[in-house]
Parts: sequence; structure tokens; C-alpha cells
Amino acid sequence: MKNNLLLLLLSLLLFSCNNNEDNPYLITPTQVGKIKKDTRINQLDSIFAKDSIVRQTSGPEQFRSTDEIRIIENGGKPLMYLEPLQEFDSTSTIGYIRIMDSRYETKEGLNISSTFKDILENYNISRIENTLNAAVVFLDDINAYITIDKKELPSNLRYDTDTRIRASQIPNEAKIKYFMIYWN
Repeated sequence: MKNNLLLLLLSLLLFSCNNNEDNPYLITPTQVGKIKKDTRINQLDSIFAKDSIVRQTSGPEQFRSTDEIRIIENGGKPLMYLEPLQEFDSTSTIGYIRIMDSRYETKEGLNISSTFKDILENYNISRIENTLNAAVVFLDDINAYITIDKKELPSNLRYDTDTRIRASQIPNEAKIKYFMIYWN
């Protein structure tokens, strides 16, 4: 009897320790790995103390001003690129995250290496925008948008920005070019 009770308690302990919050690569509507929606730019140094943080800043003399922050894993592998909600403000929260590492994934398994079929099977598509070089697929449930290069689309959609792209026109095997999380 005591052994059964002990086994039950150990099982419960192991199960409770193995929840999604412990996954350092989980993407949710309010979290990407260790980063939460309310994380401030000036907190990144402590969150990624073992990794490299590269700030790509350019000012008005450049064609485009940016305040991109690159998180590079110890060893040189890019994890993510971030942009603050308020440019050039270290107390700002994060506005955009570009996922660079396939270990970052949703609980349904969506990651940078997924295909359009994975999106269709697990998410409601809010809308699809037709841009010059990509179809941009919005997944509002997880505050994300996915870009699919037009090279992945049928030839009749590649050079036309006026045509409305429907999900049924995107091949299941189309690869994700960019996986972006947005918070505002």
C-alpha cells in the first residue's frame, strides 16, 4: 500500500514538473521561450546571459532606421531577431520576434521548419495578404504571421499582387520563409 502511494506521488510530481511552462522553447500567444509579452529590452542581458546579444542599430543617415536585436546561441546559431515596440528605447517591451531556430515551437509543433499543411491542420487562418514576394498568413490566435515565398506558390500567383490568395491555393508542402510573433 505504501509503495503504491509513493509511486502515485512520484508520478504526480514528475507530471507536474513536465508542463509547458518548463519548455524553454515554447511559443504561446504571450511567450516565446524565456521571453514574455511584458519583457523589456533592458532585461534581455539577464535572460540570455549565456548567449550573445547583437544590437543592429542604424540611424537616419541609413536608408532604414532599425533597432534590431539578434539573440545568438553560444556557438553561433541564431535563435531569434527582436525589435522593440518603441525604437531606441531600452525600457520598451518587444514588438516583433522573428524565430530563427526550429526548437522554438508551439504546443501543436509549428516551427520554422514546418509546412503550410501544419498550419492548416492546427490553426485558423485570420487572413492572407498578397505582397510582392510572399504570401503573408496571419494566425491571430497565437499573435503570429508566417510568410511563404511566392516561389512556393503556383506560377499564376507569383507575379500578381492584386489577386486575393486563398489557403486552398497554397500547396501543402510550401515551406515557411519567416515565422514572426507580434505583440502590440
